[in-house]
Amino acid sequence: MVRKPVVTTISKGGYLQGNVSGRLPSMGDQEAPGQEKVVLKKKITLLRGVSIIIGTVIGSGIFISPKGILQNTGSVGMSLVFWSACGVLSLFGALSYAELGTSIKKSGGHYTYILEVFGPLLAFVRVWVELLIIRPGATAVISLAFGRYILEPFFIQCEIPELAIKLVTAVGITVVMVLNSMSVSWSARIQIFLTFCKLTAILIIIVPGVIQLIKGHTQHFEDAFSGRDANLMGLPLAFYYGMYAYAGWFYLNFITEEVENPEKNIPLAICISMAIITVGYVLTNVAYFTTISAEELLLSNAVAVTFSERLLGNFSLAVPIFVALSCFGSMNGGVFAVSRLFYVASREGHLPEILSMIHVHKHTPLPAVIVLHPLTMIMLFSGDLYSLLNFLSFARWLFMGLAVAGLIYLRYKRPDMHRPFKVPLFIPALFSFTCLFMVVLSLYSDPFSTGVGFLITLTGVPAYYLFIVWDKKPKWFRQLSERITRTLQIILEVVPEDSKEL
Repeated sequence: MVRKPVVTTISKGGYLQGNVSGRLPSMGDQEAPGQEKVVLKKKITLLRGVSIIIGTVIGSGIFISPKGILQNTGSVGMSLVFWSACGVLSLFGALSYAELGTSIKKSGGHYTYILEVFGPLLAFVRVWVELLIIRPGATAVISLAFGRYILEPFFIQCEIPELAIKLVTAVGITVVMVLNSMSVSWSARIQIFLTFCKLTAILIIIVPGVIQLIKGHTQHFEDAFSGRDANLMGLPLAFYYGMYAYAGWFYLNFITEEVENPEKNIPLAICISMAIITVGYVLTNVAYFTTISAEELLLSNAVAVTFSERLLGNFSLAVPIFVALSCFGSMNGGVFAVSRLFYVASREGHLPEILSMIHVHKHTPLPAVIVLHPLTMIMLFSGDLYSLLNFLSFARWLFMGLAVAGLIYLRYKRPDMHRPFKVPLFIPALFSFTCLFMVVLSLYSDPFSTGVGFLITLTGVPAYYLFIVWDKKPKWFRQLSERITRTLQIILEVVPEDSKEL
């Protein structure tokens, strides 16, 4: 098959525009025969939507170290209650996002909803923190887990060298970026495969756990609520651990414009996914406690590995591979979805113009995908990633609570807005109140991390006025910016989207 040449013209802004066609467009043409619009296509079916949510939510946490909730709740019973409560709360948030996603049919998730309700300043601050810190840091953390567990079968008798972990991690990150740059369809297909791997891994833990229960191994559930009393100041940390484990239910809203029949498929995908995830998480934790005591769980750095070594014998060697595949699925789903957030923010004028451009043949937001690569590599080879993410946990849930509070605001401000999917008002009210309450409580329980995170987030305010509001930039700066953009367009073979219609 012969590839059609890319015909480019110069737009008013000085950027290259193009179409996949064999001839230059003539005056008055709407769309020439054989011409293909350069747009992001609707390739996300219901199955792909479910796989994106499940494949992104289920990462390394449930397999490696679910002890954060146990540490901060004080007992087996309370930890299981918290796992269930975080699942229900995540479902409430997801249902609220389903209403927002079917009412505001734009990609971008949190950013788009905050922009719609609270205006450009808060929306810019949200995407500023996401681009510079949260997303590169989160991708590096989950990728490090991938690197560690893909190497574990080769280093059974000794410690894995840190440099080896980081090099394999760097390769994994690069593969994910290339995959998402090359094809939307292949990214989605691989995500479906990885989702089945994750569910298989969970079943490998749940089924032996159920067998243990049938055999009567219930000693760790006796007096389940006895133990160290939960500290009120520890509840925000337990909340962050729990909600972090469920994080990812919002990613389908980042790609709303690419979902087939979004009014039906977004709510369905969210409900199916969250039901599977919540039941899976709770049963996995129950399975752990059939074999491992609370004290042993707190001492274990990889609970799934400890559990499998006791019950599965030689088959336990397969568990690290499944954990690595699970992490790879989270990496792939996260990059796929968040790149659309940067794409939309660029389209709104809040990020450089190049990030809103699409590859002329592959129809992927190539620049918005690869912009994460250097930032993630810097995070990977820098200092303590986990502390950095702790600083910004409050920012993530603050803006998520604000986005859902915006749903309540829109109910009163725009009552006639078309809402194909509508949730009872108590659902967004409870979710936004819980998020904002935990954010406030974290100021008391961990004032240093929250304060540092708050200061990092505030850097977005002067950045907004410097880069967005200030329109009298020097002529040399504007010319240099346009020259860089045109050069990148030629190198990457990207052009602005042909159609702005949603």
